[in-house]
Amino acid sequence: MKLARWRIHDMVEEGLAIDERLVPFTDGVRVQDLLDWGLPRALEYGEAAASEPSRPLADVTLLPPLKPPAIRDFVAFEEHVEGVVRSVDSSTGVVPQWYEAPTFYFSNPHTLIGTGQALTPPATARLDFELEVAAVVGHVAGSEGRSLAPEEAQQNIFGYAIFNDWSARDLQSREMQVRLGPCKGKDFASTLGPWITTADEVEDRLDAEGFLDLLMTVSVNGTEIGRDTLANMGWPFRDLLAYASRDSRIFPGDLLGSGTAGSGCLAELWGRAGALTPPPLATGDEVTMTVERLGTVTNVVGEPKPAPAIPAARMRKQRTSA
Repeated sequence: MKLARWRIHDMVEEGLAIDERLVPFTDGVRVQDLLDWGLPRALEYGEAAASEPSRPLADVTLLPPLKPPAIRDFVAFEEHVEGVVRSVDSSTGVVPQWYEAPTFYFSNPHTLIGTGQALTPPATARLDFELEVAAVVGHVAGSEGRSLAPEEAQQNIFGYAIFNDWSARDLQSREMQVRLGPCKGKDFASTLGPWITTADEVEDRLDAEGFLDLLMTVSVNGTEIGRDTLANMGWPFRDLLAYASRDSRIFPGDLLGSGTAGSGCLAELWGRAGALTPPPLATGDEVTMTVERLGTVTNVVGEPKPAPAIPAARMRKQRTSA
């Protein structure tokens, strides 16, 4: 089953994506409701709804398939980490701490865009993409979503979608010199879509350790830039979800990004080449990502919008009491 959101004329609808048609939900049901119910009940509802009247996929603009409460983006591909580290310091490799636990940062759920929507980047000289898959959390059983064991966490993975974590590498680099970030280097946009593919549709690609063997590719202006398999993650999604819930809480609709696949971004390739090859993205470039079983997302880079200037910090002054 595939769950989608779309705009047609001035209306936003939510429902099922079936081949080249869309079936709107009725009675006010939303994608989030199905996530709240959990996968078994959602599949029953979807089966009953599939015979309802539909509209052609070609008539609509697809939107991000949900409005997530939170986005945690991990860095779970060792090959990607190695390449990006080399772009900063060619003498170092993957730090030992990476292997100890799956690291993530919180991204912005309010700046998601869908496939076909133009990207409005910030003013940056090093615009980049990141080829990822996001796991979507469904109904959380037991422990109120707190400190789940990996086996429990697997039962709460509702489905998957393609995730493009757009990046302004120069902004990201500056901010991370202050030991924070990626912040404004990341939060201007992420692509999610084209829909949520439920976990049962890829279950046959799930191995005993929980890894999904799905081919991932990314191209710019029709030229393939990178490819990998989701099975090359250092941890399976169930471990990422268990770690996210440790001493915290996860909720239905939360997204967990896999992190960038090997060769899935320009920064990694720059680190290996020792130069900006291929070049950073520019206005008019078209980025297309395809993940086996999950679909394809495409966005064209638009013109950056000017932002109001913010002055530099004042220098600290030593104050004396009167």
